[in-house]
Amino acid sequence: MTLAPHPERPDLDAEALDWFVRCGDAPTAELQVWLDADPAHRQAYARWAEDWAQLDHLPHAGIAALKQDLADQKRHASRVSVSVSANASGRASWWTALRRWPPQAALASLLIAAGAAYLAWAQWHTAPVLYAETFVTGRGEQRDVTLPDGSLLRLDTATRVEVTLYEKRRVVSIPDGQAVFQVQGDTRRPFDVLAGPLKITVVGTRFSVRHTTGVPGDDGVRVAVDEGRVNVARADGWRGWFSAAETLTPGQQLRADAAGDMSPVTAVAPAGIAPWRDGMVSFDNTPLSQALAEFERYGATGLRVRSPAVGALRLTGTFDPRNLTHFKRSLPKVLPVQLLPQAGITEIVALPAP
Repeated sequence: MTLAPHPERPDLDAEALDWFVRCGDAPTAELQVWLDADPAHRQAYARWAEDWAQLDHLPHAGIAALKQDLADQKRHASRVSVSVSANASGRASWWTALRRWPPQAALASLLIAAGAAYLAWAQWHTAPVLYAETFVTGRGEQRDVTLPDGSLLRLDTATRVEVTLYEKRRVVSIPDGQAVFQVQGDTRRPFDVLAGPLKITVVGTRFSVRHTTGVPGDDGVRVAVDEGRVNVARADGWRGWFSAAETLTPGQQLRADAAGDMSPVTAVAPAGIAPWRDGMVSFDNTPLSQALAEFERYGATGLRVRSPAVGALRLTGTFDPRNLTHFKRSLPKVLPVQLLPQAGITEIVALPAP
């Protein structure tokens, strides 16, 4: 951590911090003017952003301790009377409160809190690893995995998961693919799933996570809960650290794009949580090009779409990705297309105009 005032211009660091807490994750034209006015401005602002990003993976206990330190500091700031939430789900309101502090008070609070946060972060990330393993499924393959803690993972095709177990936490990363988790309850060790820009935290539950970076138009993250309760939050740097988390209960799901912007929570039927467990894939108003990319995750389809207009046609239905006979037979009945075999592939083209 290098979170400290500039030795020669502490006033500049206070000014940069003022811009930092006022603008947060929404840069303004005024901020850009200030940054462009002097290279030192940009350097001071970058120091705050860079150092704050190092708090990405601060554990919940560290977050609570940091906020308590800030709350203690705030009580000594006589000009401010804004309450500060002490729980992790109140990150957005905490950020709003910090923006209302005088720059000097915010600077002092952040310096003290960052020291405590760094100690918690260092202790958290230097904990000994009890178990580490990577599991991979090939194209068309699925796999069941039992972890040493008793948690069960069901991996879909073309999926990679990286598992690390510590004494006080359990972490699974999904760089690509999708999986269903049945987590063994252990209140002493939260279970975190990292998928793209999201962090999903549970104690004991069953849920699915999808993070398919290779599917055009579906390269974000989807989380759906079958049993129990999960918390979903952004995990990408200080922006995510101050974002409000969403809590999902059975029959709920949410999606986030590749940037981590989450959609509203919606309902999902049990059969729609992870239909691939039964060897099926489901589409709901899905672009045809995206549906074909999903089929390709399970094996070569021999189907091609060259026309953007045809690829944008919307498809709804449930199909067996390993046997596309039904799909090929049904497609011309539900969309204005025809299938033309040529040179070893089948091209999906628009019906000719009448």
